[in-house]
Amino acid sequence: MQRPEPLVPPPSDGDGAGDRPRKARFFNRKTSALLALIVVALLAGGLAGGELYARHRADGILVAVAECVVEDGATISFGVNPPFLWQHVTGHYTNITVTTAGDRVQSADGMTADVTLEDVRLRETDDAKGTIGSLRATLTWKSAGIKDTVAANLPGVGNLITGVRTDPAAGTIILDAGADNGVTAKPVVANGDLQLQVLDVKGPLPKDTVQSALDDLTKKLNDNYPLGIHADSVEVTDAGVVGTFSSQDASIPKADENPCFDRL
Repeated sequence: MQRPEPLVPPPSDGDGAGDRPRKARFFNRKTSALLALIVVALLAGGLAGGELYARHRADGILVAVAECVVEDGATISFGVNPPFLWQHVTGHYTNITVTTAGDRVQSADGMTADVTLEDVRLRETDDAKGTIGSLRATLTWKSAGIKDTVAANLPGVGNLITGVRTDPAAGTIILDAGADNGVTAKPVVANGDLQLQVLDVKGPLPKDTVQSALDDLTKKLNDNYPLGIHADSVEVTDAGVVGTFSSQDASIPKADENPCFDRL
């Protein structure tokens, strides 16, 4: 007689050994996906943190440089393409915008500067901190600021000025000196410099004396602009004078040439 074959129990739906390979495969897939999500989240968080830190650090440095150059408060904004962290790591900034507080630009009281810099490369050489591919600036000079600037920088003429008016239609500014006295001047651009061309003088001072004094003032303003900035155009408005300035392929000076750029 043959011995009967032992009965084999049917597959179990519980926690039997037959379920273990399938559960192991299931948990392996689930765990791998979860780990991948965690890694991606950590990388994204690290990049976001690095982006914020880089922006904060660059903002602090460039604000200090801008405020030193213009001698006024300033705010900075950066382009977003490519991501700023990449720009910061490579030292190649595609777009930077600077806006000043409007109290002054160096010796010019009541002036506001809006500046856009493009293709800024911080690569130090023997004679420069880097280069700026393109710089465009709009300088807005209020009438009250023109009066204060003339009074502060030209004692002989400035002490006589009681107010400044504009005539946009004629493109002129009028420096009132009390009663019927005053100076009518036309802002012009000549050889890349902003100048005030005296058209008429009513009062005790000779026209040549007034013109010489205003030439000294505008020369001081023009000579102090950094980065090879030159005037392109000028317009007289109801509120004052607006000039556009620019520079191409400018070298960023080292500290011995301009201490304001030492922090770059």
